[in-house]
Amino acid sequence: MIALFSLLQEIDIEEKVKNAPNGDYEIGVLIGSFIPLVVLVIIAYALYRYNKKNNLKELNKED
Repeated sequence: MIALFSLLQEIDIEEKVKNAPNGDYEIGVLIGSFIPLVVLVIIAYALYRYNKKNNLKELNKED
């Protein structure tokens, strides 16, 4: 799955930073490259927490 995302996001950050008009653009490129990773981590954590709560509820029902 990670390979699929990397194929879809062929981004050359070094080239964008070299051609940046100013320092603010460089910071924006770096932040923009980390946003998809942060979003995926948040989604994964939310799914983990949701499933953990459901498993605890099922265990309590069996008792």
